[in-house]
This record gives sequence, C-alpha cells and structure tokens, in this order.
Amino acid sequence: MASSTEYRHNRRENADIQQQDDSITVNSVDRATNDSVKETPLPWDMLLVLLAVRLSEPINATLILPFAYQMVADFNVAKSPKDIAFYASLLFASFSVCQTLTVMYWARLSDRIGRRPVLVVGLVGYLVSFLLFGVSRSFTWALVARCINGLLAGNVAVIKSVMAEISDDTNRPRMMALIPLMWNVGSVAGAAVGGIFADPVHQYPNLFGSSKIFRTFPYLLPCLIGCSVTVFGLTMAVFKLKETLVKEPALIEHVSSSATRQSSPSSPSLATETTHLIQEDTRKPVELKQPHQRTVGELLTPTVIRTMATNTVMGLGIAMSEQAYPIFAASDPVDGGLGFASRGIGFSLAIAGVTVLYLQLVTYPRLEHKYGALSCYRTGQKFLIPAYLAMPFLSLLAAGANKAVVGYANEAEPLPWASLRECILWLLLVLVMLAKTTGAVLAFTSVNLLTANLAPSRAELGFMNGLQQVALCGTRVVGPIVAGGAFSWSIKHSLPYPFNSHLVWVLCAVMTAISLQMSSKIPESVNTFLAGQSSRDIDDNAETEA
Repeated sequence: MASSTEYRHNRRENADIQQQDDSITVNSVDRATNDSVKETPLPWDMLLVLLAVRLSEPINATLILPFAYQMVADFNVAKSPKDIAFYASLLFASFSVCQTLTVMYWARLSDRIGRRPVLVVGLVGYLVSFLLFGVSRSFTWALVARCINGLLAGNVAVIKSVMAEISDDTNRPRMMALIPLMWNVGSVAGAAVGGIFADPVHQYPNLFGSSKIFRTFPYLLPCLIGCSVTVFGLTMAVFKLKETLVKEPALIEHVSSSATRQSSPSSPSLATETTHLIQEDTRKPVELKQPHQRTVGELLTPTVIRTMATNTVMGLGIAMSEQAYPIFAASDPVDGGLGFASRGIGFSLAIAGVTVLYLQLVTYPRLEHKYGALSCYRTGQKFLIPAYLAMPFLSLLAAGANKAVVGYANEAEPLPWASLRECILWLLLVLVMLAKTTGAVLAFTSVNLLTANLAPSRAELGFMNGLQQVALCGTRVVGPIVAGGAFSWSIKHSLPYPFNSHLVWVLCAVMTAISLQMSSKIPESVNTFLAGQSSRDIDDNAETEA
C-alpha cells in the first residue's frame, strides 16, 4: 500500500485515468451524503477583515477605467486619436506585467513567514503607488506608478489561502464566492467613483472650479477616494487580522504522545519524565517527509496543468473584454464605439455589477452544492460567449442615440428625456453586461474553488493560489495589449466582419470557446478539496481505491 505522502502526490494522476462514469458516480454519492451535513457558520470576525483587505484592489484597478482614455489624451502622447487606445492598453497592462513578476514570490513568502505580514505590505504598496498615480503629470509618471502598484500586489493569492484555511467542506463554496463578490462590489464602486469624480473642475465647476490642486491634478480626487478604502483595509489588517498559517504540530504531538503511552503503559511518572526525549526521537522521522518542500514538478500534475491551462485561456478572454470595453465605450460610434464620456462609462460599468450581487451571495453556493464547481465553471463560459458576440452590435444603436443621454455632451447639464432608440440601447447594454458579469462570476468563483481543491495539502495552498494568480496576471499582461492593438487596428482598416470593429469581441468569444472545450478534459475529481482531508481519511481512501 502506498504511503500517505505518496498518495497525496499521486491522487490526481489516479483520478485522471479513472473512467468518467465512475468519477461521476463517486461525486454523486459524495454530494448526496453532503446534503445531510449542516453548513458550518461563517467566521465573520475574520471574513470581514479579509473582505476589507480584498476590496482595495478592485477599486484601485477599475477606478481608472472610465477616465484612462481621456487621461492618455491629456498627456498628448498619442499621435492621433485612433492611437489612444493602444497607449491606454499599455497603462492597463503595466500593472499586470509587474504583478506577474512578483505574485508567486509573495504567495510562497506567505507560506513561510505567514499571511498577515504579506497582506500588510501589499496594502501599503497599494496606498503609496495610487497616490503617485493620482498626481501623474505625464504618461511615463503614470506608467511607473502602475508598475510599482503591480510589483507590490500579491494580496489576492494570499487571501485565497486564508479563505481555504479558515473554511471547511460545508462552507467553502460560500466563502470562496465572497472573493469575486468583493471584486464586483469594488468594480462597481471603482467604476462609479472614477466616472463621477474624474476631472471635478470641469464636471462640477460650481464646487471645484476654484480648486488649484484639482485643476493641476484632474484625476487626483478619485484616487484619494480609492486610497481611503485602502487605508481602512490596512487598519483592519494591522489591528484585527489573525495569522492563519499553522505549521501543523498537532499531528506530530499526537504521534509523540501515543508513542510515549505505548512505551510506558503502566508508568505514568516515567512517561512524564521522558516525554521530551521521546518526542525528539519521534519528530525526526516525521520531519524527514518535509511536506512543505514538494518540488514544482511534483505539484504540476496533469490535472493541475489542464485546469491552469483552461483558466489561462478563459482569463485571457475576460482580460481582453475588460480592457476593451472602456475603449469601445469611449470611441465614437463612427469607429464602432458607443460615444460615452467618463460618467456614462462609469455608470454602464456599475449598473450590471449591482444586479449580480444576489447571484454570488445566494445563487452560486446553491448551484455549486448541487452541480459542482466544474459544472458551474463550464456554465459561466457559456454565458460569456454570446455576450461577447453581441456587444459590438450596440454601436449601431449608439450612432443615432442622443449624445447627452449616453454622457457624451456636457455632463453637468440635466439629461433630456430619452428617445425610444436610446432606451433600447441602454436596455440591451444592461442585458449584455449582466450576461457578461454573470458568466465571469460563475467562471472565476468556480476556478477559485478548483484551484484550492488541487492543493495536495494545506502547505501547498499558497503555491496553488499563487500559480493561478500568475496565470491570471499573464492574461492581464497580454489581454490589454492585444485588445487595444486589435481595436486600434480594426478601426483603421475598412475590412469586413469579423475584422472590423467587432474583431476584439470575436477574439474574446473564440478564447472562451477554446477554454470551454479544454475544460471537458478535466476529471470530476477536482470537485473534492483534497487538502481538507486528514491523513487518516487519505489512507482510508487509498485502501478503498486499491
């Protein structure tokens, strides 16, 4: 019979070669059994702190989306208006480039020194770098500030590890759903703040017309609001966050005490006198296993590679769409855009996110409990494909819409009554954004669960979450550059569909369709949280499967 350590390493490979019918049957039995298990109450004392820490990143990430296009235009770095999209995409991608270089380091560092100090350093990095971004006077300055932000942004992988450590099998889906929930809440708030408070001197001349600081730094006000959220998260982390990384001494002590009792069953005083010596002897063979030192090759099983691969391709499509939308929305309808100004962009980004909160809080945990994370992951991608393909067709309606309604004209004036065409435009835009956001929620929430399930023990949670974050960071590096370049290229050339202004959205749909096909190769066994099983459970399962 294989040892416990060997079983942990080979469990995923064994699952890969199991017949699909057997996998489905086993998981069906497991879920039927879990239906009778009551969900453990959520540890809100820790969760509230983690959610406050998590909120700072999406707010800071999406806050620049409504005004990035205008900000680049103000820097006068683009040779023509059609080149602005490319430079804006560089600004978006710089954060992810630097985050990709360091996120694995922060994740592994949290496995060694603890989760709390890494989270605190990340929050300080957010605060300093975003203040620098708010006072940018040139494109180079803004680019450097975004790079500093990315180099210190490793918190999301660490937060996922903490979530896995403070949860169990009954409440983990609901807790993991809170991570993308906070992203959507932060995205809604960030987009709204960025759109409403950017360039306040011109948007609200009666309030800020005499402000010299906001005239000199037109994008400082939204950045200050974003920094206030980071300060709140930092305060909570410093004073309320508890360390969750445990070196697992309980098993060693249990083995030591058992050996002591067996060696001296009738001599309690002798056992007490020699306890330290016996523990020293029994610890040594346990330490030789070195559960914290699995190599990368041992951890990269076929199932891990397949899951990370489909996650990367899916994430690339989402990253491209997230960066393409503000450029698409700000572009003139003649160029295949919507003609929105900053307030219209912020409003359109926020409106779908508000509706999806119910999905993450209530609907997703029920869907995952009934169908499993892998099935929810595939369903999310099926929502994304039609949403991507439908988005560029909205430009046809925007071409004849009242510009004051969509936020193109003077935004300080009251909006007139909308025409039927304008109402249809916003109704369809909301529906498309809702479908897109719903798909992203199902996909990202599910892949967070699947990533945690892939870890063979709690000691590798940081590595797995860091690996996933590296993959996502890579997509956020390539995505903005490809999206901005493809959109700029497509509007410069008069080519037929799909090489016209629809090109970037068609590419997003193709990426998602490829990811959906790749996910069909992932076994159903990834629905099981392997790291949450005790050594005794693992040995029992090994004997059963043998």
